[in-house]
Amino acid sequence: MDKIKPRTLSGFMELLPAPQQQMERFMEILRQTYSLYGFTPLDTPIIEDAQILLAKGGGETEKQIYRFQKGDSDLALRFDLTVPLAKYVALHYGELTFPFRRFQIGKVYRGERAQRGRFREFYQADIDIIGDGKLDIMNEAEIPSIIYKTFSRLGLKRFQIRVNNRKILNGFYAMLGLTEQSAAVMRTVDKLDKIGAEKVKVLLMEDVGVAGEAADEILKFIAITGSNEEVLNALKGYVGRNEMFDQGYEELCTVAQYLGAFGVPQENFRVDLTIARGLDYYTGTVYETAMLDHPEIGSICSGGRYDNLAEYYTDKPLPGVGISIGVTRLFYVLGEQGMLNDELVTAPADVLVLPMTEDMGPAITAATALREAGIRTQIYSEKKKFKAKMSYCSKLGIPFAVLLGEDEIAQNSLSVKNFATGEQVTVSAEEAIALIRQELDARAGGTVIVEK
Repeated sequence: MDKIKPRTLSGFMELLPAPQQQMERFMEILRQTYSLYGFTPLDTPIIEDAQILLAKGGGETEKQIYRFQKGDSDLALRFDLTVPLAKYVALHYGELTFPFRRFQIGKVYRGERAQRGRFREFYQADIDIIGDGKLDIMNEAEIPSIIYKTFSRLGLKRFQIRVNNRKILNGFYAMLGLTEQSAAVMRTVDKLDKIGAEKVKVLLMEDVGVAGEAADEILKFIAITGSNEEVLNALKGYVGRNEMFDQGYEELCTVAQYLGAFGVPQENFRVDLTIARGLDYYTGTVYETAMLDHPEIGSICSGGRYDNLAEYYTDKPLPGVGISIGVTRLFYVLGEQGMLNDELVTAPADVLVLPMTEDMGPAITAATALREAGIRTQIYSEKKKFKAKMSYCSKLGIPFAVLLGEDEIAQNSLSVKNFATGEQVTVSAEEAIALIRQELDARAGGTVIVEK
């Protein structure tokens, strides 16, 4: 029989065991942090009715969606976690308690051209707070504060959450008589970091129909920089000319104030008028997060406020605010930059029990005691030479081996070998557990990410 050559499709990530352990640690920190802030986990189906996913319809989304027929059913793979959330909230509205706070870490699918660091199947990690009719501005500050906490716990230090408000932008464009073109202007301005000011001006004039003088005003406005206080003071000069602008300005000031109250250092967030988020979806505060020493990576986390999450599924107004991390892309990029901590324990077990006699009973008893103490334990039962057993332990990076020969069984003891130090001691089972536990606790303090 001809063998089929094994292969992984382009745009799909498949990790070896050690980096997979790093990825699991990465996502576990996300789960722990989101739970710390009172978010409930959610797991929506990967496959949805295509009509549900394409309610908004058109554009790039429809081109990229994985869509297929099964019998009479028109089905599609989810392309993000937000649309399924909208469906979920509309469907279960009467059973949920609002504000509804959820997090979800799950795979999404986009049939776009596979590129380095860009995948067709990838994990997203989303948090959203959904209100029933109203949602307080405080939530728009809490969301980026959670991102600050999350990245800090992962080990990042040199990152910055950039904050703006769409109402400020819409209000400013209205002052220039560009209300009808405001969405197109924002999408164009959103390209500033990629193509530069001169090309943005050309696109504004040629593609959007903005007059040269107005284009200059836009570029001058979004070029306002300085400390958060300085930018807010500069914006104050525009107050009183447009109601929407004034509302956005007040909201931005409040978010900046509350971010400080949440303990986010000034160096980790910045009021940035270039942040627009190209999607029409966002209506208030918007966020982009960047690694300061690696601007080439682009945004590693983004989101914002939206007025009506589920408008395509229900008449009930459901405002919300959320943020999303592209986990797979970020993990890949961090690996490329050599920023994943190689010293983290990535072994599948903490201890390998090595029976040195034919009778497996004592080894099973020892492994059971270790597991009951919360220590991850394997038993090596293969009939191999001692050197092969130790090689297995070393290749997997298992930090401890417990040896059980006739002497250990007779003395009701265990021989514990510490691979990090090379030391081996023979002690009671209780002492072995305490020794291993102490060493493991000392090693558990490392972060997933190490900045260079």
